[in-house]
Amino acid sequence: MLRGREDWARALALAVPVVALGGAYASQYFAGLVPCEMCWWQRYAHFAALACALATFVLPPRRGWIALAGVAIAGAGLIGAYHAGVEYGWWKGLTACTSEIAFKPGQDPLAAIMSAPMIRCDTVQWSMFGISMAGYNFLFSGVSALAIGWALLTSRKAST
Repeated sequence: MLRGREDWARALALAVPVVALGGAYASQYFAGLVPCEMCWWQRYAHFAALACALATFVLPPRRGWIALAGVAIAGAGLIGAYHAGVEYGWWKGLTACTSEIAFKPGQDPLAAIMSAPMIRCDTVQWSMFGISMAGYNFLFSGVSALAIGWALLTSRKAST
């Protein structure tokens, strides 16, 4: 049971990366979307947020770990904003793209590399209502990070 704003912030700091990473992996393994380099960057930030949120259960100070999780979620959102801008052509992105390379034992590795799909960071693979997954990550993570920060700041004021 959530007893206060700090508990609410802690729950949100744990739920956001779980939902974001769950959605990312579901889209990859069930919908066949292959993540680009910037998609991975967003995942890394959510992994960091998840680690910080889990640390709140075993390491003091709890508020500090919640705040770090909020910062990591905000970072994921900012990376999502940058990625969405690259996808929509608002600015140029980095030249790094990614490819999934899989070959079986005995298969020619060079042939596997040459036939692997190139996943471009500036191409929208999926969108809903004109917003890409990176755009939704920006919105979801940004609002969540603000909510975590608000909850922590107002719970501190209430406790002093």
